[in-house]
Amino acid sequence: MNVLLVDDEPLELEQLEYLIQPIFPYWKLYKAADSCQAMAISQQTKIHLAFLDINLPGKSGLELGADLRLHNETIDIIIVTAYQNFHYAKQSIRLGVVDYMTKPIIQSELADILGKYRNNRSQSEISRLIHDALTIIHEKFADKLTLPDLAGEVHVNPTYLSRRFHDEVGVSFSEYLIQYRVEISKKYLLSRPDWSISAVAEKTGFNSQHYYSTIFRKSVGKTPKEYREKGK
Repeated sequence: MNVLLVDDEPLELEQLEYLIQPIFPYWKLYKAADSCQAMAISQQTKIHLAFLDINLPGKSGLELGADLRLHNETIDIIIVTAYQNFHYAKQSIRLGVVDYMTKPIIQSELADILGKYRNNRSQSEISRLIHDALTIIHEKFADKLTLPDLAGEVHVNPTYLSRRFHDEVGVSFSEYLIQYRVEISKKYLLSRPDWSISAVAEKTGFNSQHYYSTIFRKSVGKTPKEYREKGK
């Protein structure tokens, strides 16, 4: 799933990315600061969902949404604004947006909107089996969860689950679990400064700090300590 985030405030982009990634760690997120950057991305990559801030330099988010829709008729659009303005809401309805959000974005509200989006768009893509498997992973990621354990929870053969998981999610069970743990650990690194790196590793299911740091650096491009320092 390719998702475009457009906002001229870098902190707003980082916050939105921070909220989305733990829920959907394998969504590919593209970030843009204005309509020109956004259109350049959309011309190179098929975007499935776009979060557009209304107040952008140059063209507004609503104008950008119209341009994106002309280029890609199937794109879903969520408008984000700091103002509860009926005029904006009315224009958003005309544009056919999926939803309309006001800042500051609340995590529970975002999760609800993304849940509705996933249900509306992906029922044919994600089966009940894989939906249940993902739910268990999200609940038990900190445990020593193995593919046979997961298969037992959803009452299917491990080989069958492995094949279905890869076919529907696009990555293997182990790849998804590791990436999900990394995304949750990023949240802990910033929200729990009192936890040591070793404690974060343990809380997210990694069996050693060294292994965790190696995986984190490979995924994020910096060590957990560097990531925490940058986020202060």
